[in-house]
Amino acid sequence: MANLKDIKNRIQSVKSTQKITRAMKMVAAAKVKKAENTVKMSRPFTNELTAMFKKLLMSVGTYSAQSLKIKSPIDNYPELLQVRDTKTVGLLVITSNKGLAGAYNANVVRKTLQTIKDYKEQGIETILFVVGQKGISTLKRKCKELNCEIAKTYLGVANNPSAEGAKLIIEDIADYFVTHKIDKIEVITTRFKNMMSYFVENWTILPLKGVNDDYERLHDNILEPLMEFMPDMHNILQKIVPMYMTNILYQSLLEAQASELASRMTAMSAATSNAEKMINELSVEYNKTRQFAITQEIIEVVSGANAQLG
Repeated sequence: MANLKDIKNRIQSVKSTQKITRAMKMVAAAKVKKAENTVKMSRPFTNELTAMFKKLLMSVGTYSAQSLKIKSPIDNYPELLQVRDTKTVGLLVITSNKGLAGAYNANVVRKTLQTIKDYKEQGIETILFVVGQKGISTLKRKCKELNCEIAKTYLGVANNPSAEGAKLIIEDIADYFVTHKIDKIEVITTRFKNMMSYFVENWTILPLKGVNDDYERLHDNILEPLMEFMPDMHNILQKIVPMYMTNILYQSLLEAQASELASRMTAMSAATSNAEKMINELSVEYNKTRQFAITQEIIEVVSGANAQLG
């Protein structure tokens, strides 16, 4: 049986841990509500922009870069809309910078590794773009085993998702796509559902041409108004395509942040409850040990007295 000092030290240690987990739960709970509201407010804009973009592509017909001033790969919208034979896929993996978020990061990394293996079986190579320190540290080790490459890493946007940060990532991805280093780009992220659940999903960003099929399927037998473009449709598409891509990535970052905070709040709530249960169990063990020690002392005193009287 453990001595009283050891049990008391364990109780104090668990209480200290409980204070930390309770504080982390409260911080996550305060942040997750704001993140949830941001996600819910941004979804209608994302849906409307996507619908408008699909409608715009339906109206354009052919793509041309002849009248465009192309300063960077993101401006080369005709190339971004091209569907090519897939030889190399770029995977943009969104994780967090911090741990203690339950299985959040592990689920994203597991989905990434499975996706890499699936593409490898098809003879398709993968190049990774990783957001978040947890994903970077784990995937660097795993990529040595799976023979995949991490091209770019990003830390700042994991804690503070922003349209500016999303645009920087999109510019890197567009450069790899336009220069034919990758033929397709997928985002592996989480879609926030509620405080208790989220789903790990693959979102395809490039190529963009496939959105026409969805639009045609959803708008069969609907008479659409004729669209007129000023100054011309190619200059408008040159502005809309980067906006659409950036917004899709920004939405995925917001969804990931809300999922991370919800997962952390749930994990810290469970850890706090488990700590309370452990403290109660240790307190019972402490009292039993103390009672046993007192009983032993009484027996020794009585035995000594009887021996003297005898």
